[in-house]
Amino acid sequence: MTDIAAYAIKPLVQFLDPKDLPARGQPFAGGTFIDRYWVNDQERALVLLGPEHEPSGAWGEYGQDVATHYIDGAANTQAMAEAGSELAKKVLALAAHIPSCLEGQLLMAAKHAGLITDLREDRFYWLSTQYSALSAFIMAFEDGWQGYGDKGCERLARPVRSLPILQ
Repeated sequence: MTDIAAYAIKPLVQFLDPKDLPARGQPFAGGTFIDRYWVNDQERALVLLGPEHEPSGAWGEYGQDVATHYIDGAANTQAMAEAGSELAKKVLALAAHIPSCLEGQLLMAAKHAGLITDLREDRFYWLSTQYSALSAFIMAFEDGWQGYGDKGCERLARPVRSLPILQ
């Protein structure tokens, strides 16, 4: 049996002081600061890791009902790893997660604003939000389209970090 705790996201910080956040699009926490947003009752800072951290692979766990959060990509990625997803395990090893549908839209908004320029437009990226037991959401950063694809297909995943902000 696999030790699932080995794949848990290790926090980089306890809480960020809001005054320590850079401007959107600036380097921060090993990536690029994208925006502030809320997950459940906690304000968070979304950080996009660079393209050198883009693993490719199947979402995995075809036929299993795994993760369904539209907002919490960290919880989704953890659930994917616990179900056996090799892609999720690779991303968690970076102290990061696969973006949820909402986090994907925040990335697209930052791209549209010219804050990030290194998201590939010729490929679909996995999101961590499951569509069904057979498919999961994907995103095209050419135009911001979100749809779904077969969990067994090979696609890129662009890791992000979601860091808690002191309230």
